[in-house]
Amino acid sequence: MTRPRNDTFLRALMREPVEYTPIWLMRQAGRYLPEYNETRRRAGSFLNLCKNPAAACEVTLQPLARFELDAAILFSDILTVPDAMGLGLYFAEGEGPKFERPLRQEWEIRNLAVPDPYAELRYVMDAVAEIRRALGNSVPLIGFSGSPFTLACYMVEGGGSDDFRRIKTLVYDRPDLAHHILEVTARAVTAYLNAQIESGAQAVMLFDTWGGTLPAWAYREFSLAYMQQVVQGLKREHAGERVPVIVFTKGGGQWLEQIAGIGCDAVGLDWTTDIAAARARVGDRVALQGNLDPMALFASPERIGDAARRILDDFGPGPGHVFNLGHGISQFTPPEHVNALVDCVHGHSRALRATSATAA
Repeated sequence: MTRPRNDTFLRALMREPVEYTPIWLMRQAGRYLPEYNETRRRAGSFLNLCKNPAAACEVTLQPLARFELDAAILFSDILTVPDAMGLGLYFAEGEGPKFERPLRQEWEIRNLAVPDPYAELRYVMDAVAEIRRALGNSVPLIGFSGSPFTLACYMVEGGGSDDFRRIKTLVYDRPDLAHHILEVTARAVTAYLNAQIESGAQAVMLFDTWGGTLPAWAYREFSLAYMQQVVQGLKREHAGERVPVIVFTKGGGQWLEQIAGIGCDAVGLDWTTDIAAARARVGDRVALQGNLDPMALFASPERIGDAARRILDDFGPGPGHVFNLGHGISQFTPPEHVNALVDCVHGHSRALRATSATAA
């Protein structure tokens, strides 16, 4: 495997020196882009788009045609894994993702099995391979999965939730069943990410969207422990190249040290965490990814630049920073504001490094 011509993102994740701070955006291929909406319209539905490798490749590349981003991320959905487990994923108009067969009975939980990523999830692996070919070794491709706990939330609740009553009741009342779901799901996520790596993903990320809703003890036992299991089971090298791993818990700023200790290469930060304090807390153990508030992109380009420069200045010189949002980009974001952000991050971070080198 040959390194991408622009490998700044990979080097930053491994805390190697870089000429500027690389940037990519969570949900960078999505509804804020008119070309994405047109491709989705042609596909007929979001699920059709996810399950068509050619269409998934098309939308993965769309933001890179507009913006000078330093990485592509596979276009897919975190719920493909429980769908492959037989829960029957569908999308209700205006209600988001739903499952036809959520895990409600003990026998359903006991029957849960790990899907074969090359069978039930073949369309994802085909998309990864097609995207890698289409990228032509220009920038790295990121693969991803939801964390075991985040997937379990949807699998038990049957969809999104305001209070996570069902999954938390299981955690408190039947921890044995919660652990069983998480154990099977962790094995499924590990196999899924390893298959993405074998198919061409050059870095992978775990999205722990709902781990931050747990109390500290439960986060460690029901979320962090299973992410550690996944990280320890991942292929960290493929075709002679290191494959970095990013872990992101939304609302997880209070547990940075513990997250940094599970063996990942980088920790994602949401916008509520001070990046200077985070860097001081984790030291040189991991890189940091983040952490602009997605709502900052609704401000004027000048103010977007102010917000981005503040984060870059707070992180300071030295290796180990990948710029990103603190969560997914809003569908209402003006695309030209993304251009302003990317240009600012690249320009200001180059200037910071030049100033630091002069001072040294």
